[in-house]
Amino acid sequence: MTRVEASSSAVANQSGTTRTGEQPVEVVIVTGLSGAGRGTAAKVLEDLGYYVADNLPPELIGRMVELGESADPPIRKLAMVMDVRSRFFTGNLSAVTEQLRSAGVRTRILFLEASDDVLIRRYGFARRRHPLQSESADGTLTAGIAAERARLASVKTAADLVIDTTALSIHQLHRKLEEAYGGATPTALHLTIQSFGFKYGVPLDADMVLDLRFLPNPHWVPELREQTGQDAAVSEYVLSRPGAQDYLGTGRHLIDLTTEGYRQEGKRYMTVAVGCTGGKHRSVAMAEALGDLLGADANNGAGDVVRVVHRDLGRE
Repeated sequence: MTRVEASSSAVANQSGTTRTGEQPVEVVIVTGLSGAGRGTAAKVLEDLGYYVADNLPPELIGRMVELGESADPPIRKLAMVMDVRSRFFTGNLSAVTEQLRSAGVRTRILFLEASDDVLIRRYGFARRRHPLQSESADGTLTAGIAAERARLASVKTAADLVIDTTALSIHQLHRKLEEAYGGATPTALHLTIQSFGFKYGVPLDADMVLDLRFLPNPHWVPELREQTGQDAAVSEYVLSRPGAQDYLGTGRHLIDLTTEGYRQEGKRYMTVAVGCTGGKHRSVAMAEALGDLLGADANNGAGDVVRVVHRDLGRE
C-alpha cells in the first residue's frame, strides 16, 4: 500500500502528434444489449479512473477528447456509454473509431450481451420498458430484444471485447472489466483511516469502527493535554499503554482481511473510523500508527493507497 498525506509517457493530440511525458488518451465505447450491464460497466470504469459520459452523440466524441486534454488536470481516460437509441448506430461505427485512432487516441469498443431469457427476467425485476419494445410489431418485450439484437449485430462484430453476462454475477463482471481496463493495478483499493470523537458522532460512511476509549486518556495528563496524537509525546504515551500494541496489530489484521474481501467483491473504497472521546489524542495516535503500518506494506502488490484524515482534530 502507498501512504498519502491528507491536508502523463506520451499522448497524441488531434493532429496525431505526440507530447512526451504525458499519459496516452484512452477512450472506451461501452455498448450492447439493453439489460446486459452497461450501467454496471460504467460504474466500474468510473472507479477505475475513467470520466464517463452517457449517450453522447458520436459527433461530439472528438470534441470531448479535446475538452479532456485541455482540462486542468487533463482527462486522459474517457468512457462513452452508447445504447440503441443513440444516433451512433445510424452512422458508421468503424469511421468514428478510425477517426479517433488516426488522431492517436487509443479507442476500444466493449459490447455487453446476454441471453433472451435472462434479459427478460432482468426487465421483469426492474419493471422497465425496453427501448425498442414500442417499435416492434406486437409491442412485446421479446420482439423488442430481437429487434435490438439485429440492429446491433454489426456493432458486436466491430467490438474489441464482447462479454456475455448471462451467467455472470455483478462481482464477476467487475473482475472481468478490471482485468481488461484496470491497467497494472486492477485490484487497487483506496483506504481512508479517519480519526473521530465519539462525542461528535460516528462517521456515517464508516465501513469499520475501532474504539480507543479503553486506553487511558492523555487529556488527564497535564503536560499532554494541549498536545495531540500527532505529537510524539502523546503518540508514545498512547501506544505504550497495556493492550495498545495488541489492538494495533489486531486492527491491522482485520483491515487486511476486510480489504482482501472487498477486492473479491469488487469494492474499491473503504473507510476505517478510529474513535476516542474527543478525537484529539488516542484516536489520532492510533490512526497515524495504522496509516504508517498499512502504507509501508509493499508486499501485497495491489497498489493500494492509504489516506489518513482527522475529522475532529482541533474541533474542541
